Amino acid sequence: MAAPRLIPCVLALTTLTLGACSAGPASPTGGESKVTGVAGGQDGAPSVSGGTPAAPSATALTPEAYKDELGGERKTMRAALDALAGARGLKSLDQKLGRARSALSDGADQLAGLTPPESVRAQHDAYVAGLRAVAAALASTGDKVGGRDLCTSSAVFTDLDDTLDRLDEAGEALESAGDYKADVVGVTVKKKQSRRLRNGSYVRRSTLNGRSSLEIDNGGDRDAVVTAVRGGSKAFSVYVRKNARFKVRGVRDGTYRIYFTHGVDWDGKRKAFTRDCSFERFQKSVKFRTTYTATQVRWHDWRVTLHAISGGNARTSPVDPDDFPG
Repeated sequence: MAAPRLIPCVLALTTLTLGACSAGPASPTGGESKVTGVAGGQDGAPSVSGGTPAAPSATALTPEAYKDELGGERKTMRAALDALAGARGLKSLDQKLGRARSALSDGADQLAGLTPPESVRAQHDAYVAGLRAVAAALASTGDKVGGRDLCTSSAVFTDLDDTLDRLDEAGEALESAGDYKADVVGVTVKKKQSRRLRNGSYVRRSTLNGRSSLEIDNGGDRDAVVTAVRGGSKAFSVYVRKNARFKVRGVRDGTYRIYFTHGVDWDGKRKAFTRDCSFERFQKSVKFRTTYTATQVRWHDWRVTLHAISGGNARTSPVDPDDFPG
């Protein structure tokens, strides 16, 4: 780092650059089944020898019993989806997604084993098929969460939009046919979005009344939020759009750890990107220091790049999303 120049009675600036371095059962053998009889025999009915008698048909549930069975499964499945909607953080999201998948799969199996009233047999079968489809879609969505393609519960529900719509339609048809409550999705599913903040917007900010500055250069292909942590407190978090720069002025003296997250579609309520997210930090801390003499004041400024550059002198490390300063 080049030594800062001394300028009497004025400010002296130095800039250091941190660049990110970048089978079925066997057939029986033997004799064959046959039907024999004599016309005009007792009751005129033929006798049957050999073979297996047909199993009696299962008795359909009464509407009241069916409503109770359906209601119990609906309550469990709806609770699992509500919990998924409330997931905070990627680890929680992954866990609750798995629980929702199991709840819907188990619910579909339980309902498939019922014999509903004949008047709603078709609607019941369609509803069970809808539950199985959502459970399968949740499994696929789980892979996307693991790969950081989807990063929030809202993104998960958006990804499931069409499948959930079909389940809703099947549930509405079942309810219309016999007043059976079958709605399990209590979440408003939004269409896919790409929300962004203005370049340089502060997501959070403490007092910035120092002399130093931190210039941020985001040359990547996704927007970013940079967070500076001093001690155990977040000094500021600032939004920097892709292919843009921003200078944070008034940084107070101290040693800071610099974290940054990239992604697409900023959810202001969750303060997180909903898709294509990543989480990193610079391994090296940056130190801002102001020194005074009778005639001089000097301080350090820093510049960081969030993309790999030739000659970059700072390495970055991935951060567990749940350890990222939110």
